[in-house]
Amino acid sequence: MDHQKDIRSSYNNSHVLLLPYPTQGHINPILQFAKRLVSKGTKATLATTTFVHNSMHATATAPASNLNIDFETISDGYDRGRSTTEIKVYLQTFRHVGSRTLAELIMRLRDSSRPVDAVVYDAFLPWALDVAKDFGLVGAVFFTQSLAVNTVYYHVHKGLLRLPLSDKTVSLPTLPPLEISETPSFVYSPESYPGFYYMVVNQFSNIDRADLVLFNSFHELENKTVEWMEKLWPVKTIGPTVPSIYLDERLENDKDYNINLWKPKDDTCISWLNDKSFGTVVYVSFGSLSAIEAEQMRELAWGLKRSNHYFLWVVRESEETKLPLELFKQEAFEKGLIVNWCPQLAVLAHKSVGCFVTHCGFNSTLEALSLGVPLVAMPQWTDQTTNAKYVEDVWGVGIRARPGENGIVRREVVENCIKELMEGEKGKEIKKNVIKWRDLAREAVSQGGSSDKNIDEFVAKLSS
Repeated sequence: MDHQKDIRSSYNNSHVLLLPYPTQGHINPILQFAKRLVSKGTKATLATTTFVHNSMHATATAPASNLNIDFETISDGYDRGRSTTEIKVYLQTFRHVGSRTLAELIMRLRDSSRPVDAVVYDAFLPWALDVAKDFGLVGAVFFTQSLAVNTVYYHVHKGLLRLPLSDKTVSLPTLPPLEISETPSFVYSPESYPGFYYMVVNQFSNIDRADLVLFNSFHELENKTVEWMEKLWPVKTIGPTVPSIYLDERLENDKDYNINLWKPKDDTCISWLNDKSFGTVVYVSFGSLSAIEAEQMRELAWGLKRSNHYFLWVVRESEETKLPLELFKQEAFEKGLIVNWCPQLAVLAHKSVGCFVTHCGFNSTLEALSLGVPLVAMPQWTDQTTNAKYVEDVWGVGIRARPGENGIVRREVVENCIKELMEGEKGKEIKKNVIKWRDLAREAVSQGGSSDKNIDEFVAKLSS
């Protein structure tokens, strides 16, 4: 039975224009959502900035031309690349130029056979809703971070959580009590990145005008927060936005995210993993943006060595100089493979991987949870500190490697966390929990699951 054809036949020809914030971690979830819309008979057009569009590399498994998604561009005012490091300046320019070029794109698509019915826009770009409303279109905001994290930001936006934080713990509806260090870094240290602080709080500036509020999460994962938030806005969870092959297998050839802003190199990761026994490898990656201090890199390297487990460590080329060379000279890394890039989903799905040392970006957290891989949480900044709290204390899918002096996680802590997960009694309990969440994630996106129903309702809204 052709699941895609069966689903598509229920709906008419609506057209959704999707606008991600132009970084890999924001493009991936919205692109995956676009694939789900296409599977239900909706035409999807992904609009990226000119610079990002020119930087994109389609993967060999399903090149962009085979995704049944149209790709268009708007301008952020920096078509040859960012000339400013000031995020607030960038956002202001993006708003000014992006509003105009988005409107021009909508007008151009109006003259096509299927004009746009709705704009799904990244929550970091709230001005896109104003443009959508100028054209009388449905406007749906898409949050790439968790409901819990955005509950914190919402309370800051409304003045219900005053900064600087003064109490030892923060108590908010449906959230566990959070230590100050467990709130997002832009909240407990707003002066560190004032431009980013402005961006995350400003997400709520016009949200009351949005027709739908979409989250890359699933109902079962944050059910109490979903129910609380539904009293404020028309909230729908539509995640996890992980390629279908790892979840419900209903989307043909949906094996990866398909679009990369860095050209993937031929990797030796999978062949290296193939030689390892079940659950014996520690996978280590801190995402596409996090920059680890040299001292932290050294401690992590020694912690991996001391754990005496095989490890696969992704270190971006720009970070390589921080690796402690004396370890290599001593041939102490004979159990490890260090690479600049690897196919993370394929690695997490590999039978030899026993745990994932991660920065706890929400995408990586959802991927690990969806594939049943326990986590060693080493959050760096932004939402990662709150995600790490949930990983350990709410979902029970990992252990936090807690920092000591100067915010550095010491080698003994890294070693102990890995051993606890890979060998200890607590690790067995965590493995059971993560398998439970993996199964719930699959159910959510499968036919009739909570996220699948929410996507159906979104499409039906466009078709009515």
